[in-house]
Amino acid sequence: MRAALFLFDRTAVLFLGVAAGAAIGYAFGVRQQVEVPVAAPSELGVAGPDGVAPGVAPATTPDGKPVPQAPGQLPQPPVVAETRPIQPGIVNAIAAGRPVRVGVFGDSFGDGIWSALYNQLSRKAGYQVIKYSQQATGFTRYKTLNLEQHDRARLADAPVDIAVISFGANDMMGVADGGHVYALLTPNWKAAIARRVTSYVAMLRSQGAIVYWVGLPKMREAAYDADVVRMNAFYRDLMGRLGVAFIDTAPYSVDAEGRYAAYLPDPATGKPQLMRANDGIHMSMNGYIRITRGLAGRIRSYVDKARGQAGEGAPPPPTVAPAPLVVPPPVRPAPAPKPPRMEDPLAGLPEPSAPSSKPSKAPPPEPAMAPAKGAPADLLPPELRDEATRPDADRR
Repeated sequence: MRAALFLFDRTAVLFLGVAAGAAIGYAFGVRQQVEVPVAAPSELGVAGPDGVAPGVAPATTPDGKPVPQAPGQLPQPPVVAETRPIQPGIVNAIAAGRPVRVGVFGDSFGDGIWSALYNQLSRKAGYQVIKYSQQATGFTRYKTLNLEQHDRARLADAPVDIAVISFGANDMMGVADGGHVYALLTPNWKAAIARRVTSYVAMLRSQGAIVYWVGLPKMREAAYDADVVRMNAFYRDLMGRLGVAFIDTAPYSVDAEGRYAAYLPDPATGKPQLMRANDGIHMSMNGYIRITRGLAGRIRSYVDKARGQAGEGAPPPPTVAPAPLVVPPPVRPAPAPKPPRMEDPLAGLPEPSAPSSKPSKAPPPEPAMAPAKGAPADLLPPELRDEATRPDADRR
């Protein structure tokens, strides 16, 4: 019973962050051969005095320029050049002038990854970053939603060239498989999840995509973070065996002492910058961009190599134009129906008296409207959400 209550409490904490993570993610926006498995190069290196690993390109801004180094700045995610084979589909897309399709798959944390990549891989540069992530999903929840079947159907008409995956935050629980339930991160749990993830990656590769897996950052709650560390280790090992690049985010979500920190120095100014959501799980807008800078640079290096293989005669990066505005033809209003003939209901009644010359009294004033209650608390920005959810405030 205590284990069930603990699991419920852990799940409740996670779901409280789903709305916050989604709101933060959407705040950014609006604006066939199988890949050959090879050993994925390490995402980490020993940082030098400038915070960048030797032989690794420095972090860049969304437009590809190096990020200025502020005094005392923490290490930035390294940009590792992509060394895996270029898939034919992306070469054909570039040669045909089609945008490079980057699909982001995951849960509510994946929503934030999508938002960050959407802003770093611009449409003008020839990228089309597409959101396939979905809140409250994971590989332990196949009774609710089978991710492989669901995403295979969604990609049937438009496969992606690059697949970025970020699952795990919702998988901190046991898994039902083959009529049995296996506890979190036990050998049978790992075997069941490894089968599902391996099949999922194979499905994406069969459509011509190169695959990246984004790990989870440091968490505020110590017990939850301990599970995240073990989860990251499991996926790092599995991705290494599958030849998928594992993008480590934990080292870039902590302070200089390796501790969880809601604020970290701004890369350009060194001033404190909010990096985490209030739930201690999700990132802020700046946080998602920080942990995906290296991934965005690695994707650029892959696309640049593909453009080189497409040949010098390949067209420049295309711009994805917005859908044309379709104006429907004007609709003529239908003629008003004639009222049915009926007997005069006032027939036989006495004539009304003549109007009085005295002025009539003014009608009573309209009652004042009740004041608005404001937006739901889960849609407010963090600084207002705390005020709206204080003990004496209205709760839904």
